[in-house]
Amino acid sequence: MDGKQQTPATMDAFLQQLWKENPVFVTLLGMCPVLAVTSTATNAIAMGISTTFVLICSNAFVSALHKVIPKQVRIASYIVIIATFVTMVDYILQAVSPTIYAALGAFIQLIVVNCIILGRAEAFASKNKVVPSIVSGAGSGIGFTVALFLLGSVREVLGMGTLFGVHLFGPSFQPWLVMILPPGGFFVLGTWLLGFAWWKQRAARRAALLEETVNAR
Repeated sequence: MDGKQQTPATMDAFLQQLWKENPVFVTLLGMCPVLAVTSTATNAIAMGISTTFVLICSNAFVSALHKVIPKQVRIASYIVIIATFVTMVDYILQAVSPTIYAALGAFIQLIVVNCIILGRAEAFASKNKVVPSIVSGAGSGIGFTVALFLLGSVREVLGMGTLFGVHLFGPSFQPWLVMILPPGGFFVLGTWLLGFAWWKQRAARRAALLEETVNAR
């Protein structure tokens, strides 16, 4: 045995990271890019896909190389692995879409120090085999992408009257310009967090009521 945990690569493990431990709406990680790049849905999706790619690849490499990385330099080694894939994303975005690359700015390079990625590498990939680590990274990355899209779409629709650049309203629509500014990011994020908190409390009340009904029979 190699000493790694035998966490199965199941749909439950994927959904755990996608929903129950969503990096934005549950654990509140990576708030800097969440608030900075979600002024449009396009930017949000681009950052989400980039982060997902880095998460999956870095998780796989950290898991595969765990036995040969000395514990004393494991964090530095993880950062080098993550930085390698971030550099790949950086060059790919420059070549494929200079416009999106310019819009995301320095936040692409800052993926290196994103606590979501480093946290997955340290807490999960370094203790599990490759396939479960890939599944966990995919769940966390897609959850991050969904969260960015939910913020970016609301901010773009209200702040510009468009979605993915397509105009949704007539010429009489007055955009809420504050939505594409930093205060709008905080407002939309807070609204989504409030909505999810209400939904969780409602689900918990329903579960408790159902349990009381079953116990009373």
